[in-house]
Amino acid sequence: MSEAQWDRSRCSVAGALAVVGEKWSLLVLREAFLGVRRFADFQRVLGAPRAVLTDRLNTLVEEGILRRVPYQAQGERQRHEYRLTQKGIDLHPALVALMAWGDRYLAEDGEVPLELRHRDCGEPVHLALVCEAGHELSGARDVRPVPRIPTG
Repeated sequence: MSEAQWDRSRCSVAGALAVVGEKWSLLVLREAFLGVRRFADFQRVLGAPRAVLTDRLNTLVEEGILRRVPYQAQGERQRHEYRLTQKGIDLHPALVALMAWGDRYLAEDGEVPLELRHRDCGEPVHLALVCEAGHELSGARDVRPVPRIPTG
């Protein structure tokens, strides 16, 4: 594929990174997938500065990746929990891919800190590239990029 065939200004990778490509955003998403919902809990487990965490949560809400849900503990003021939207849930494979890469190349002595298992059968989970015909691909060499011509 020649460079002239692909308009890089419309790159989906760059667009996604503009939304979630910052370290704290990805770590907030990791914790959201692990069940963290409240600001104080995000701050406690991440150790993120309050202003940074506030900014990242606001951005993820503005982008429709998280939604704020009010709650109120008895005798306290109303606060908000942060819950994943479908748009946020759809980022799960990206985080699993990053985790798998880290497990493969960064885990000391092959000791991984967290394993993902299928809730129903208990077997380990892994990502796979699969084409529309159902063929499992071994990696990038099995993929051919094809530029799309804008219809609008």
